[in-house]
Amino acid sequence: MRKIPSKKAWASAIALVLLASIFSAPTAQALFKVIPATQWGNIYAGTSTDTKSETRGKAANAVAKSKFDVQYSNFPDWAKKEVQAAVDIWAANFSSPVTISVDASWGRSSSWGILGSARPTNFYSGFAGAPDPSLWYTSALANSLAGKDLDKTNPEMIIQVNSGAAWNTRGDGAPSNNEYDLESVFLHEIAHGLGFLSNDSYDSFYGVASLDQPTPFDAYAQTEDGRRLADLPSPSLELGQALTTSLVWAGPLGIKANNGVKPKLYTPSQYESGSSTSHLDEATFSTAGLDSVMTPNLDPGEIFKEPGALLLAMMEDMRNKPPAGVATGLPAAPRNVQAYIADSAGLISFDPPVNIRTAQVTEYIVKNLKTGVEKKAFSSPVVISGLKNGTSYTFSVAAKNSLGVSEVAVTKSMTPQAGWKSTVLDTTADGKSVTSTVFNGLPAIAYSDTRSGDLKLATFNGTAWKKVTVDGAGGSSGRTSHHITGQISMCVSGSGIKQTLHLFYSDSTEKDLRYSTYNGKNFTFDVVDGNGAEVNDYSEPVRVRSSSDVSVSNACVATASAIQVFYRDESQGVLLGAIKKKSAPWVYEMIDGDSKVDGRTTGDVGFHLHAIFDGAKTFIAYDSVVTMNQKKEITAGAIRVATRTGSDANTWSYQTLDISTDDALVFGYDVALARVGSDVLITWLATSAASFPKPNQIRWALLNKPLEISKITTESFGTPGEYLSTDGKTILFNCQDRLCALDTTKKDLGQSAIRLIRSTQGSEPTQSAWVTVKKVKYVLATVSGKLALLKP
Repeated sequence: MRKIPSKKAWASAIALVLLASIFSAPTAQALFKVIPATQWGNIYAGTSTDTKSETRGKAANAVAKSKFDVQYSNFPDWAKKEVQAAVDIWAANFSSPVTISVDASWGRSSSWGILGSARPTNFYSGFAGAPDPSLWYTSALANSLAGKDLDKTNPEMIIQVNSGAAWNTRGDGAPSNNEYDLESVFLHEIAHGLGFLSNDSYDSFYGVASLDQPTPFDAYAQTEDGRRLADLPSPSLELGQALTTSLVWAGPLGIKANNGVKPKLYTPSQYESGSSTSHLDEATFSTAGLDSVMTPNLDPGEIFKEPGALLLAMMEDMRNKPPAGVATGLPAAPRNVQAYIADSAGLISFDPPVNIRTAQVTEYIVKNLKTGVEKKAFSSPVVISGLKNGTSYTFSVAAKNSLGVSEVAVTKSMTPQAGWKSTVLDTTADGKSVTSTVFNGLPAIAYSDTRSGDLKLATFNGTAWKKVTVDGAGGSSGRTSHHITGQISMCVSGSGIKQTLHLFYSDSTEKDLRYSTYNGKNFTFDVVDGNGAEVNDYSEPVRVRSSSDVSVSNACVATASAIQVFYRDESQGVLLGAIKKKSAPWVYEMIDGDSKVDGRTTGDVGFHLHAIFDGAKTFIAYDSVVTMNQKKEITAGAIRVATRTGSDANTWSYQTLDISTDDALVFGYDVALARVGSDVLITWLATSAASFPKPNQIRWALLNKPLEISKITTESFGTPGEYLSTDGKTILFNCQDRLCALDTTKKDLGQSAIRLIRSTQGSEPTQSAWVTVKKVKYVLATVSGKLALLKP
């Protein structure tokens, strides 16, 4: 069941996309970029009546390389079958580990001649896995390359079909000479949604064209004299002329599939919005059999049977880094050059020159100014190894192209330091999400494995770790067959060695909040929320089980009388709670985000959560997004804490611990709590005006002294990442996709208070937790894709 967001949730979706763009970052840059797609790719109704009649044969049972999820709006049943047939063909030809969601609508077009139109939802640049960080990839292609969903709140493509066209409704795959074939239209339009699309725009009055965010399609589209469309000045008459003269495809796989000839693109002398550039030439390919699928017109009686070798080769070209274009001048110096502390090494990070599009940089030269040793690289970051811990180094970075070398940019000095030693705990799991507790007097660890999609539990018996799979393992005995995702929270009830372990986590497909208990021998399973009959609107005073997406965040506490879990309602943008007393059913409550009465807020709350119970009170720390600017950047937010004694929904008290100021503009990052004697320490991330929207500050305070906020910047170690954890003295945080520790007890809270834990960069930020084994305190985290324990 797909969760439909309410009106309030659109702000939530926008904020979540921003947060994802901040944190799901490539290691070279601290964030990827995302822009909404506005360019459509159309297919027009051709008028030729002499098309040779064909009949589509039965499709072969091909192995699916991806999964498509189509959400229909107003589609008749016969049309859904045609769409599904096209989807099945593309699923067998387009590889992606991420489900490709398609919003398909059926209605009359404002232009009679258009049979169908498609566009991606977004374009992404600079994400982990991008072949060329200067280009903008469609949602589906970006997800496929990144290996994860970069925007879980929106579909990957939108397709519109003209219901007024003369369709063949019989479903026999044999349209007459006055009928159009819907399956052919979808074979064509899905290709646009996947990435067969230029991002250009054209002013027909002035003849000026713009291409400010070129796609990989634009990087392979080439003028006859060898200039890439992506490299032409924008906006300019020169670009306008290129779009209305002759363009060819320069990708090697596409050329090979076209018998060694560069395929000609459709560029009529009068620019046609939705057709020009983003198609193969009609005159050249309309009679090319299977390779005619991406021509701009579909004639009555004509059918497209499959993508064809040429289209598939061109799509494969776009998964690779395009060759450099023609340089028109020397590159400027690289920007934002930084040298970050590493173990016997330096991590050198930089941004491309401002003239990256016209300079066509071929490589970067990083030089150790102490030793004179140079290292060449194609992108940032660059690891300079072989350094001596405790010795200061500086580095220079220059950009090079076919015309020469830029001026150098020099880093500040950097002193390497040793990282912590690690012992692998689970060689088969990456531990993207982790949490720990003490169960029956011994340490217990819950963690996720993104490769298998399973939730695992490791318990220590005094001599060794016992590891079992909790959920996501085939769906038997109350388990789900879907992947486990999101945050894991864990709490313990009972005493002595007769305790019960309670785990909360999310189902990646159903977007439900799941619940499992473990008594040391057996597991039980339940769904807390998300599987209700309908969305329980945030304005409803009576709280019941909802059908909202409740998979974003959760946190639990166990008291003597009840188990309490708190979680974000993504569809409503509010913070909810559920309480279970012994064998009674779940009782639901609204906690925050719905009102400004009684100390609550109407902010978009709970992207990040942490909860603790100190023996008397329950504390929940969470972030709140209050306002955004026209660029959908968070400009005001808050860190909030809710507190209560017992479990009465009407006894919550609230405080706003920190708000956006000139000193710290944005919140919406992780939070963490820990008991410190009779007090509670809370820590969170913030950003300054200079680093916006990337966080650059770690902040913390004791709740009994909320006005005494401490802070430290992390410039020597890199940008803090998505996750925080603390034991009340030391704060663990991601630092440039690595792991660092801040000792808050030090009198001198300079850079010396920060220590490097994990020196190697991960593919993405991961959670960490403290674990004490035989009176030795360890950090639990991912090292080189494996779950490990680390200590100094």
